[in-house]
Order: sequence, then structure tokens, then C-alpha cells
Amino acid sequence: MSTPDNTTDNASTEAPKPGPVPSPAAFAKLAKPAAPTAPVVETPAAPAAPVIPATPGASDWGKVDENGVVSVKEGDDWRVVGEYPDGTHEEALQYYVRKFDELSFKVVAIEQRHQSGGATASALRSQAAQLKSEVVGAAAVGDLAGLEQRLVSMIDALAEAASQEAAAQRAAVDGAIAERTAIVEKAEALAARDPQQVQWKQATAELSALFDQWQDHQKNGPRLPKNTAQALWKRFRDARSTVERARRAFFAELDEVHKAAKQTKTRLIERAEALAPQGEDGIASYRNLLDEWKRSGRAGRKADDALWARFKAAGDVLYGARQERDLAEQEESKPRIEAREALLVEAAKVADIADLKAARQALTDIQRSWDETGRVFPREVERDLDGRMRKIELALKDREDVDWKRNNPETKARANDMESQLRESIAGFEKELADAQAAGNAKAAKEAQEAIDARTAWLRAIGA
Repeated sequence: MSTPDNTTDNASTEAPKPGPVPSPAAFAKLAKPAAPTAPVVETPAAPAAPVIPATPGASDWGKVDENGVVSVKEGDDWRVVGEYPDGTHEEALQYYVRKFDELSFKVVAIEQRHQSGGATASALRSQAAQLKSEVVGAAAVGDLAGLEQRLVSMIDALAEAASQEAAAQRAAVDGAIAERTAIVEKAEALAARDPQQVQWKQATAELSALFDQWQDHQKNGPRLPKNTAQALWKRFRDARSTVERARRAFFAELDEVHKAAKQTKTRLIERAEALAPQGEDGIASYRNLLDEWKRSGRAGRKADDALWARFKAAGDVLYGARQERDLAEQEESKPRIEAREALLVEAAKVADIADLKAARQALTDIQRSWDETGRVFPREVERDLDGRMRKIELALKDREDVDWKRNNPETKARANDMESQLRESIAGFEKELADAQAAGNAKAAKEAQEAIDARTAWLRAIGA
């Protein structure tokens, strides 16, 4: 015997319990089945009592014979959908009508989701196709052909939308692949850089930002094909691992360099501190240590600051000793400075002595007293005083040079001879001037006058 679910059972099988009857509101939302187009086929045996369907119009699509066999009308034929022997005809028909109502409810639900945009067209089309397979040959009483046609129409309507969605999805996936590839290429560019030239703080921040972009893209972007996603992730992971290995290696090497530099600088500090008993005499050795310090490399910012503070303190001890000596020497130099200032005042009066020999003797005496005053500190004060005395010495020397040139016999002889020649030349040109004027030769007169003027200027230059 066939059960309502088209399964074979023995005679002792109990009749299925009727399912829940839809509410009037649910029935109102369901589409009413269309009237059959084919004439109703009479049943072989009339039922003992008239069949009253649970849903209005259900009797047009189903019938129950005296044995409780329920059939549904499909076109001009009747198809057995099951048996309901232990209930009334009305209960049997209502049971299978409810099966139809359930299918109709699902169709309406898909139609409403399509109208409201509650799901993708491809998903709705897949659901409609699945539901169509359930409707065809369903164990239910109702307008199954009409229900099937509604699903077919919906599937056809969703086909173009699903195609457009698929194209948009492919475009979105292609764009996402390009975006994720760009992230990978940036990570690979970081991995390809020379570790010795990388600013690791900045590079680490860039790599972290790229990883955040990757996670956000993976979370919020379209799903990529598995092979493509895995290949891109492998490239990104490898680049990230390369950067991390290079960073660890760089800082491990840097730690060794810092350690060696710290040891070297510590030894230099010990040597610098050992110079303290030498006082100022240890400055030269300290400077040599400073040169070694500059060549010793970096030990890290914090370590370098602490080490340099110790090294500088050792040098300050030596330079402090020099400063104390300088202060003592400056104090001792005050009387010497005053003495030299007084000598400069006397030396300035030499310029007023007309007799050069007397002036030279006076300046020589002053210079002797100048040297006897001794060294003056600080050195810049001494240089200033010496410079002022040097100007007085040069002024006297210039006077002596001029006097020597003026009184040198050879120079005088040459000057007298030149004076004679110039005067003779002037006399000749004066005669030429007179002749040119008498002859009315303006050009010759002009040339003669220019020659006279030039030789007259030469006479004045030699003091004649």
C-alpha cells in the first residue's frame, strides 16, 4: 500500500496525522489556483458522500475514491498521489491540499524575495529550480501545472539578472585580484630592498599596514578563487617572512656591532680617566683617544650618550687643569699688559721726532723694554699688543725708506741728469711751438704744446 509520501507500508500503518492548517491570512496571501482547462474526468466509483475540500476550489483538482485513494488532475489525466484509508474523504483531500499550499507558499516566498531584492538573482533562480523539481510530480492536490508555470516564468526572468550578476561578480573578482596583487607587490618590493639601506622602523610600519590592508580586503572584499587566493597569500607570506628574517638578521648584526663599540669605548674611557693625574699634560694623549673614539662606531643611542658623558668628564678634568693655569697666567699678566700699554704710548711719540736717527734710537730703547716685560696671557691680548707696536715700527721704516731714496747720491745724480735732459727737451719744443705759431700751423703747435706739458709733469715728479 502507498503512503502519503509514496512509500510502501503494511496494512497496520497508521494514517498520517494532518499537518497544521494555514491561517486565513496565510491563505489570503497565497495565489488562488486557476480553474482547470480540461474537463473533469469522472471517477470509476462515486464516493459515498460528497467531498468538501479544505481549500476553496481544491475539489476541481483532486478526488478520493471509496478506498481512500487520492488523485490530482493534471491536464486531462488523473494521477494518484497517495492513500488516506483511515480518514474521511474530506480529511484525505484536505491533507493533500495542505501539501499543495506548502508548495504554493514557497513559491510566493521566492516571488516576494525577488520583488524586494532580498537575495541575489542567481540564488533565487537556484531556489526556484529546486522548488520546480519538488512541484513536478508532487504528492499534492492543486493547480500544480500553474505552480510549475509560475516557477518557469520566474526562472526565465531571473536568468538575465543572474547573468548580469555573474558578470559583475567576475569584474569584482578581477578587480579584487588586482588590488590584492598590488598589496603583494608592495610587500615584495619591501623584501627586495637592501637590508643595510632600510629604515626598519618605517619598513615595519609599512609592512604592518599592508597586512592590515590584506586582512580588510580578505574580510570585506569578494571571495577569490581558491587557487588564486592561495597563490597570492603564499607570495605575501613569503615576502613578509623575508622582511622579518632580514630585520632580525640586521638587528642581530647591529647588536654585535653595538656590543663591540661599547667594549671599545669603555676601554677608551678607562684610559682617559687614567690621564687625570697628568693634568694639562694629558690633553695631547686625550686628543689621540678622541680620534680613536670617533673611529670606534656606534653603540646605540642610549649607550652612546652614557659612554660619551663619562669620556667627556675625563677630558673636562684635563681641560679644567689648563683653565686653572690660564686664569693664573692672566692674573700674572695684568702688570705686564699695563707696562706694554704705557710703552705703546711712548712709541707713538716717535712719529713726532724729526731726526730719523733719534727716532730710531728711541724706538729701539722702547722695544728693548717691551721684550723685558715678558710673555702676556691670554695669547690674543699679546697678539693685539704686538700688532699695535708693529704698526709703529712700519711707519718709522717707511720714513727711513723715503729719506734714503731722497738722499742717495746715485739717485740724486740720475735725477739731475734726467732734469737736464727734460729741460733741454722742453726748450726744443718751445722753439717748435713758436715756429708753428708763426707759420699758422695749428696742428704742429698743438703737438709741441702737448710735449711741453708732458715733460713739465715729469720734472715735477722728480722734484725739480
